[in-house]
Amino acid sequence: MGDAYIYDAVRTPRGRGKASGSLYTVRPVDLLATALTGLSDRNDLDTAQVDDVAIGCVTQTGEQGSCIARTAILVAGWDERVPGVTSNRFCGSGLEAINDAAAKVASGYADVVVAGGVEHMSRVKMGSDGGAIWDPSMEFDYGIVPQGISADLLATLHGITRQEVDAFAAESQRRAALAQAEGRFDRSLVPVVDRTGRVMLAQDEHLRPETTAESLAALKPSFAMMGTQFGLDALTRKRYPQVEHIDHVHHAGNSSGIVDGAAALLIANKAAGDRLGLKPRARIRSFASVGDEPVIMLSATVPASQRALKRARMTAADIDLVEINEAFAAVALYTQRGLGFRLDQVNVNGGAIALGHPLGATGAVLMGTVLDELERQDKATGLVTLCIGGGMGIATIIERV
Repeated sequence: MGDAYIYDAVRTPRGRGKASGSLYTVRPVDLLATALTGLSDRNDLDTAQVDDVAIGCVTQTGEQGSCIARTAILVAGWDERVPGVTSNRFCGSGLEAINDAAAKVASGYADVVVAGGVEHMSRVKMGSDGGAIWDPSMEFDYGIVPQGISADLLATLHGITRQEVDAFAAESQRRAALAQAEGRFDRSLVPVVDRTGRVMLAQDEHLRPETTAESLAALKPSFAMMGTQFGLDALTRKRYPQVEHIDHVHHAGNSSGIVDGAAALLIANKAAGDRLGLKPRARIRSFASVGDEPVIMLSATVPASQRALKRARMTAADIDLVEINEAFAAVALYTQRGLGFRLDQVNVNGGAIALGHPLGATGAVLMGTVLDELERQDKATGLVTLCIGGGMGIATIIERV
């Protein structure tokens, strides 16, 4: 096996995932094409040298259907011989695309692969593709509950309080606002422009820097009524009979934001990078995906990260910076504590609570974020991990070169 290197990472800004958001009028394929064009332009990339484009996208229907990866290649004006593939590992899809690209490159079956993701949540609504796993008539051992119930169950089982999740969310907003003000995201950002060249969005717009733990404390839990009146709390007791009462701690202010966004990374072996005249920024050390218990659903970040660490022959003490997707505040806190990381190592520039979670793109966004921050702080190693619907987790470790 050879090595797979990250040569560059770009992303669009994240727009609010609603009709009033700045990216609402942009088609998903154009959003992804923006990331691809940004990547090729700033690296003067001969796209004919790209063996494949792997893109994560969760809601593959309507404007995001029909292999959006291939369509975006054509819209971006890349060489028509470049193929594309679109994959879905729910919230881990963007990181899965990176891992698949790394596997192809490291195995020698490809020299240059572009990987990334896209999700346009204002135009293609989450869940609009349906799916068997969410069908209540499907029979599993214990059944599936909505992720918000799972997040509250996770908090209850591990003693994570409402005060702690609100404090974490407020800190995510503070860190993100500081990072944006200091230009820490600028290296990776590619502005979205319309056909006349007018800039539609140049910075992430989901942030609410005025947020405090006190203002969040005034919000009502989002999933309490769903859990009690619709019997979903009781459904979890089939798997967790010891939980007599779920403490509903999550709401919109301490959960990930709905946004539109896309990202792309250039991954290649050393020989191909030299041929293209590029300098690698990081080496992909290891990656892992795992399945986990589907009622709690959101806890597999820990075993996925542990497996990736083992494959890299590393421990948590060898990792400098960590990006944990803030699907819900309790997930990030549970993962941080379960792996033994310090809070000042985790999501140092804020996370999805402040910046948003464009489902299929987030893993690729986080990879670019940790790479930029490792360089800014002159540190060496980073870990990216995401919880995944249906009870899965994914993690990837990189090392600067």
